[in-house]
Amino acid sequence: MDKDEQLVEGKVDWKGRAVKRNTHGGAKSGFFVLATFAFEQMATLSLAVNLVTYFNTVMHYNLSDAATHLTNFMGTSYILSIVVAYLTDGYLGRFKAVLLSLFIEFLGLGLLTIQAHYPKLQPPKCNIFDPTAKCERASGEDTALLFLALYLLALGAAGVKASLPTHGADQFDDKDPKETKQMSRYFNCLLLMVCVGSSVSITLIVWVEDNKGWDLGFFISTITLFLGIIVFSGGLPHYRIHVTEGNSPMAELIQVYVAAFRNRKLELPDDAAELYEINMDKEAALELEFLPHREVFRCLDKAAIQTSTEIDNPEQLQSPWKLCRVTQVENAKIILGMVPIFLCTITMTLCLAQLQTFSIQQGVTMDTSLSKSFNIPPASLPIIPLVALMILVPTYDLLFVPFARKYTGLPTGITHLQRVGVGLLLSSLSMAAAAIFEVKRKEVAIENNMLDAIPVLQPLPISVFWLSIQYFIFGIADMFTYVGLLEFFYSQAPKGLKAISTCFLWSSMALGYYLSSILVQIVNGSTKKFTASRGWLAGNNINRNHLNLFYWLLALLSLINFFVYLIIAKRYKYRPQSSTDQIDIKVHEINDSGDMENYSK
Repeated sequence: MDKDEQLVEGKVDWKGRAVKRNTHGGAKSGFFVLATFAFEQMATLSLAVNLVTYFNTVMHYNLSDAATHLTNFMGTSYILSIVVAYLTDGYLGRFKAVLLSLFIEFLGLGLLTIQAHYPKLQPPKCNIFDPTAKCERASGEDTALLFLALYLLALGAAGVKASLPTHGADQFDDKDPKETKQMSRYFNCLLLMVCVGSSVSITLIVWVEDNKGWDLGFFISTITLFLGIIVFSGGLPHYRIHVTEGNSPMAELIQVYVAAFRNRKLELPDDAAELYEINMDKEAALELEFLPHREVFRCLDKAAIQTSTEIDNPEQLQSPWKLCRVTQVENAKIILGMVPIFLCTITMTLCLAQLQTFSIQQGVTMDTSLSKSFNIPPASLPIIPLVALMILVPTYDLLFVPFARKYTGLPTGITHLQRVGVGLLLSSLSMAAAAIFEVKRKEVAIENNMLDAIPVLQPLPISVFWLSIQYFIFGIADMFTYVGLLEFFYSQAPKGLKAISTCFLWSSMALGYYLSSILVQIVNGSTKKFTASRGWLAGNNINRNHLNLFYWLLALLSLINFFVYLIIAKRYKYRPQSSTDQIDIKVHEINDSGDMENYSK
């Protein structure tokens, strides 16, 4: 059979028919997914940087409550992605999950737009910055509508995070060398589309919200997301759609841990071939995955120990909570092996959180003018790393990857774990640069007698673009680590757990944000007695605290984390190819060389 006419295993078209390699999937289908992701980011990222202002000035929550509502909203979105991924892998399927999630997100934005447009759905207008004003805070039906809209958005965004990247990766066959290269480019382009969409969101849409009205800004976001739904639906005839098995792959993993615990007193056989596995006949090979046994996490092998009764009566069905297949055990080992890698990436988000909070506060005190008549809004400062990434991602994909590929022979240029490691090291350098430039910023404040200057109204005579260096370094780290993690988790995860595996990244980010808040409290509590400001980060005057020392602390923690990661990554064993995968890859190689006759001999 011609290579282009080959059927793609485990994928169907929108009518449930087997798909051919040349008619479905590939770069053409990936384009629809990438464009959808760009529209979704364009519609929603402005909320992450500007909702605190909306809560404060329109809904009249104080700043601490407004910040809490925003972090709860973002944290919920990340956590819900795990729940949605569980349903996606086992029951819904990735295409349906993406479409449903986009509609839920669209509904949430629509409700937010309606509330922002009609004064009757808001508390009475009031200047929250007037100390004599008694502003009425949102309550009752107003609050109910606000949080209904917000958590519909959180649920929809969670579904998109859990399903859209993996649905895009499903368009490429990792058993085909050509499509493996295309998949690597897809993940790089995914980050590029995030940057493009986010750049429009935090500049144009933020400006509209601040200057033309919240209702118009939210309306533009709603229309943008609707365009994303149209684009995503337009790719339906071209998609390779992953086939769900109607059961829960996550439950199968839990069964391994339970069975291993229940069998903990049994002795492991000397020969791994004595462990339980179903016969790999032709029909089973088409329907099921088979993985070879590995000499790692041997304690989990006890889940596959057969007793004499089970060996004598193989036709008798055993409880899956007592006896598991070798392949099932190997999948559990793979997930367990990825956990230390996952834990090492949390520190990266600790650093990111500072660029989204304290670095913004630094920028507010500095000269933000781009010209005599235009200043960059503080909420738009994240445009700096986004612009850097829009330059760096194509450079990496078009220049570095082909260059590295010549020496390593890897489709991705370097391994996924090498890519993640480079990003972790650069994140430490980013924090060191942030510490150095914070010292420079404070020196300017001291030299000009402006330690107590009012931010925005009395900017320091130092350009905000000094911050671009730390943002630029972190932008490179972002490109290496987060894309590397998505590729790593997707490539290593069992077939039925692709969506859940990518949620390792979102969970890492959620934990990083939560730990950032905890770390700030610990640092302030530990340094309270030793600083005039009652803590390195205490108070509202950033000019009189010790942010530079906090940055140095993060740089040190990140460096230690990098060395721990090196040890873990060196010991990590990549996922073995299944028996059927090895046959498929051999066939691809033979078709590429035209040597089928020799193979048959």
